[in-house]
Amino acid sequence: MAKKLSKRMKALQEKIEDRSYQPVEAVALLKETASAKFSETAEAHIRLGIDPKYTDQQIRTTVALPKGTGQDVRVAVVARGEKVTEATEAGASIAGSEELIDEIGKGMMDFDVLVATPDMMPKVARLGRVLGPRGLMPSPKGGTVTFDLAKAIQEFKAGKLEFRADRTGIVHVKFGKADFTAEALLENLKALQETIDRNRPSGAKGRFWRTVSISMTQGPSISVDVQALRDLKMADLKGAD
Repeated sequence: MAKKLSKRMKALQEKIEDRSYQPVEAVALLKETASAKFSETAEAHIRLGIDPKYTDQQIRTTVALPKGTGQDVRVAVVARGEKVTEATEAGASIAGSEELIDEIGKGMMDFDVLVATPDMMPKVARLGRVLGPRGLMPSPKGGTVTFDLAKAIQEFKAGKLEFRADRTGIVHVKFGKADFTAEALLENLKALQETIDRNRPSGAKGRFWRTVSISMTQGPSISVDVQALRDLKMADLKGAD
């Protein structure tokens, strides 16, 4: 049975035409659809021409959003000895050793990013079933396995995000908030596109980019012209508001 649309969603969907929008136009429309009673999150959903079941067609990396995420990012750190103190002093929301691993294993998830020092990874590995499905498992590729805790914490709190393609080849990334300017949202979206292009898997053949759509947390999907986004130059973003 189809879910009944609310009057609010119906009104928003009526604003969107069945076509791909130019990036500047798409982001302006995205801001118009932010009508919830809270500051909604802007989300990008990018379908790529890859099959992640093959190791040479997987994509897992990080993007540094130039305008940040607009969120207070909670970073948890698993380390030992002086590194726990270092993490706390660098701004980690939670830091600990085996006791923190035990808490996470019991379901404690009061964090958005989990960073671990390399020497703790054998112990963190047992949390795979808990962290894996949530995309929170630390990895060297994602910059979340490191001894340079201060740098990692600072970067993630400033707007660095880890992302990966799901098993259907779609990348889902949050790239800002409803109260961002259109220019800031577009700059973040462009940074995401460039990051994906730089990290194109070696096994990806044929058309790499399939579709790009953006939406607010409680808003309808807006299709973005893929080629126009890839052709957009950073200098062109000035004045996007």
